[in-house]
Amino acid sequence: MALAVHHDAIGAPPAAPPARPRVLLIGTGFACAAIAMSFAGLLGLYAERRATVIRGGGTWMPKDVTIDLTPFNVAFVGLVISLVVLHWAIYAVGNDDRVRAYLALGLAALLGLAYINGVCFAFTQMGFTVADPSGVGALVYVITGMHLAMAGAGVLFIGLMAFRTLGGQYSGRDREGLVAVLIYWYVTVAVFAAIWFTIYVTK
Repeated sequence: MALAVHHDAIGAPPAAPPARPRVLLIGTGFACAAIAMSFAGLLGLYAERRATVIRGGGTWMPKDVTIDLTPFNVAFVGLVISLVVLHWAIYAVGNDDRVRAYLALGLAALLGLAYINGVCFAFTQMGFTVADPSGVGALVYVITGMHLAMAGAGVLFIGLMAFRTLGGQYSGRDREGLVAVLIYWYVTVAVFAAIWFTIYVTK
C-alpha cells in the first residue's frame, strides 16, 4: 500500500520577509503633489492678474524691468542635465559602482547649486522691486523665491541620500532614496519650466 506523504512531513519553506514599506517614496510623492498644486495656484494668479491688466489696456511689466532670457535658459539646460546625471547615479548604484554613483550625485548637487547661483545673478539684473505699486515685483519674487527654496531643499536631499548611499544603505535593487530624489527633482524641473514660460518668456 502506498504511503501518503504529507506536506508537513517534508517541511514548508520559510516565509519570505515582509516587504519594507516605501515610506520615503510615498512621502516624497505626497510632498511633490502639494508643491505642484501650490505653484499651479501661484502661476494661475500671476497669469490671471497679467491678463486683467492687459485687457484693461495697461502694461504688465514695469518699464524699468529688463528680463534677459540667457541666464534662465542656461539655468534650464543645467537642470535638465542634472536629471540625466541623477539617472546615472541610480544606474551606478544598481550596478554597485560606488565611485561613479558618488561622482554623479556630487555633480547633480553642483548643477543644482549652479542653477541657484545663476537665477540669483539674473535677479540682480532684472530690476524688479517689491515696493512696486502694481505688485508685479512682489508676486514674481514670491514665485521665484519659493522655487529657489525648493531647489535648495533638493540639493540638501541629494546630499542626504548621497550620505546614506555612502553608508551602504542603498545598493543593488534597493534604491528607494535615490528614486525619491529623482522624483522630487523632476517636479523641481517641471515647476521651473512653467515659471520660465509664464514669467520669463511670456513676460
